[in-house]
Amino acid sequence: MATYKVDPSHSEVTFKVKHLMITNVTGTFAKFDATLTADKEDFTDAKVTFEADIDSISTNNEQRDGHLKGDDFFNAEQFPKMTFESTAISKKNDEEYELDGNLTIRDITKPVKLDVAYGGTMTDPWGQTKAGFEITGKINRKEFGLKWTAVTEAGGIVVSDDVRLNVQVQMVKQ
Repeated sequence: MATYKVDPSHSEVTFKVKHLMITNVTGTFAKFDATLTADKEDFTDAKVTFEADIDSISTNNEQRDGHLKGDDFFNAEQFPKMTFESTAISKKNDEEYELDGNLTIRDITKPVKLDVAYGGTMTDPWGQTKAGFEITGKINRKEFGLKWTAVTEAGGIVVSDDVRLNVQVQMVKQ
């Protein structure tokens, strides 16, 4: 069985949320970890675990980041990690997979389906085998207890319920 660990210096975990329904705000998690195990070279039997430290969230706005870490959203003090554990993977073609798993935010765990684009496997100049993946998906934040909402004077929504996920990972064979 091959085990791969994330290379955080060549990976990023980002999300986008509509603000005022006219533009996107992008956020990142600076501290995260991921492990992939697989017997098969094409990853069709892969098991994936992921976690992100909520305190490492950044939207390039200190006040907003503080609000996101509070109880209106993630409640980082009580629930310091967001986690994902895969339950199934299916190969659509040589570059595309569908990854099913359980996502836990706060104390709520729900099944999610993510799209995975396999970028390939390469040996770096130091002899390390690396595999690249882009994982995308969409969740409804309110289903995970991130319930804060506000409406503008004109009746517009301040923050959308849909959150688009985009994770770029380089995994290093151990």
